[in-house]
Amino acid sequence: MSTVSLDALDAFAAVARVRSFRRAAALRGVSPATLSQTIKDLEQRLGVRLLNRTTRSVAPTEAGARLLERLTPALGDVRAAADQAASEPGAPAGTLRINAPLPAIDLALAPYIAGFIAANPKVRLEIVSEPALVDIVAQGFDAGVRWGEDLARDMVAVSLGPPQRFVLVAAPQVISRYGLPSHPRDLLDKPCIRQLVNGVAQPWEFEKDGAVLRLEPPTVLLSMPVVMKRRATLDGAGFWVTFEGYVEDDIAAGRLVSVLDDWFQPFPGPFLYYPGRRNVPPPLRTFIDYVKARRRTVTRSG
Repeated sequence: MSTVSLDALDAFAAVARVRSFRRAAALRGVSPATLSQTIKDLEQRLGVRLLNRTTRSVAPTEAGARLLERLTPALGDVRAAADQAASEPGAPAGTLRINAPLPAIDLALAPYIAGFIAANPKVRLEIVSEPALVDIVAQGFDAGVRWGEDLARDMVAVSLGPPQRFVLVAAPQVISRYGLPSHPRDLLDKPCIRQLVNGVAQPWEFEKDGAVLRLEPPTVLLSMPVVMKRRATLDGAGFWVTFEGYVEDDIAAGRLVSVLDDWFQPFPGPFLYYPGRRNVPPPLRTFIDYVKARRRTVTRSG
């Protein structure tokens, strides 16, 4: 077999993970055509097709899937070794890849980002938003962010913030028109704005005095983007259940009204998690230390 470059193997892994030449090319800072030629050259050197390509999709072949499975931990070890070698005391270098759902990014992860970048200019952050739980090791991430119920037992977890809660909100004009609900079932004849996850409308869950109630209220808007749902709620489209952090300023300013507050209980905020069975790459270790220091400062000041 001809010599295969590490860069070509990394390029293949990038395409196979995101299943898109365009997305992988953007992540690597090259053109899709250049990346495609790199993969073609790699396949020619190995004498086997690694990716099935159509005009709409890219997916690993059986041989490609086997190669990706072996490559992912190996490339992770190579990257960690390179990051460590490039790091000077107090100046970590390299890429830190984190996978997280959008609410965790917006409300828990985002407040740390600017300060961390300023303190660590040699670290490149790559944060990927994904609602579904993924295998961060298999997908080539250094860490993930999820809530406690989704964490595997072999993961090390670091809290990113205080408890969170959901709230049910509506614009004042909606309350005037449809009335103030006194029980979750009162929502069954009112317009509601609901969350779409993986093509499925998510039920609303209420909890009070140990009793849990799940409802499928009538829906006037079913969407994923938070910006759209918040805008529609402010404009009077209906009632919306969301993280309190998204609307606390609107509630304080009177733009939205929070109702049925006693049916929403606080729960622990999301955690940054990572595999504990291997050496922690310097960029991740530095980020963990930064988060812990920031949290201690906030706790003392609070």
